[in-house]
Amino acid sequence: MSEIKRLVLDVLKPHHPTIIEMSRRIGILNGVSGVNCTLEEVDRETESVKITIEGTSIDFESVEETISDCGGVIHSVDSVSAGKKLVEEVETPQDR
Repeated sequence: MSEIKRLVLDVLKPHHPTIIEMSRRIGILNGVSGVNCTLEEVDRETESVKITIEGTSIDFESVEETISDCGGVIHSVDSVSAGKKLVEEVETPQDR
């Protein structure tokens, strides 16, 4: 099976734990090399966060469980990269 190298997730979470704490928890998972959490929107009780995770072999179920343990829920998986190497998107004329 091909290993996941990058995940981009749209997550809804409570205000606590902070995105700093959530990033740290995801960052220590096996196969994860780096995490970027960006606050997209703040509501009275929740925050919408874009989470980008890169690594050598990301275990989606472990990421999902960690987010759930933080009180969050994955709204959508916005991007997945898998295989032997990361492939960056290329702009085509249709994208303009």
